Amino acid sequence: MKSYQLIHQLIVLVEQLEEENSGRKVSIQDFTGFLLNKVGNHSGNLVNNEVRFGNNDNTALVTAYQLDNNIGRLFVFMSRYAKSYIKRALEGTPLQTAEDFTALAILLTHDHLSKSELISHNLQEKTSGTEVIRRLIAAGLVRQWDDKKDKRSKHVAITNEGKELLYQVFVDMNNVGKMITGKLTIAEKFTLQYLLQKLEIFHLEHYEKKTILSKADLRNFVAENIPAE
Repeated sequence: MKSYQLIHQLIVLVEQLEEENSGRKVSIQDFTGFLLNKVGNHSGNLVNNEVRFGNNDNTALVTAYQLDNNIGRLFVFMSRYAKSYIKRALEGTPLQTAEDFTALAILLTHDHLSKSELISHNLQEKTSGTEVIRRLIAAGLVRQWDDKKDKRSKHVAITNEGKELLYQVFVDMNNVGKMITGKLTIAEKFTLQYLLQKLEIFHLEHYEKKTILSKADLRNFVAENIPAE
């Protein structure tokens, strides 16, 4: 049985819980609270469940499996999986990257935007955002014109060709969304959506206010605002 080690760990934990309660019969609620406390205050031998990691440096593994670090690492992995699926969905179209698609989708919902507004909405740096817009214009999916009041500013809007392409791509992108959420239940999807939206609100504020511009900013904000575990 592949899960034997996990079952053995659970039995050992139940025994520990009973010892702490002087042999009193314990409930699933008791065990849930006990288990959460154990996970939140992990110590002892670390079981490596990450297929990419070896077992040469236990200290490094403890750091990697620290709760916030583990969540961050999983976010990175999910992002890379998503990009690979999006790349497949965009095959055979003028769209080269996920950022090309999201920029065009953002423009679909606006009459027009300034280039800087589009780049900001697309969560990109100026250089990479400008390159995305350049590609979309070259492909005839976006048009550009000078701002009448400010000649230094340029506005962009989606073309009819861009709209037509986007609606074609939406079909395959729907499959990307389903692939990303995998076999989660509807309840799990709603829970995940709630948590991700909560994080989006938090991070978007910092992105728009440009509060984290250096390593020092990051270090200071965490020290002053994020509760220690």
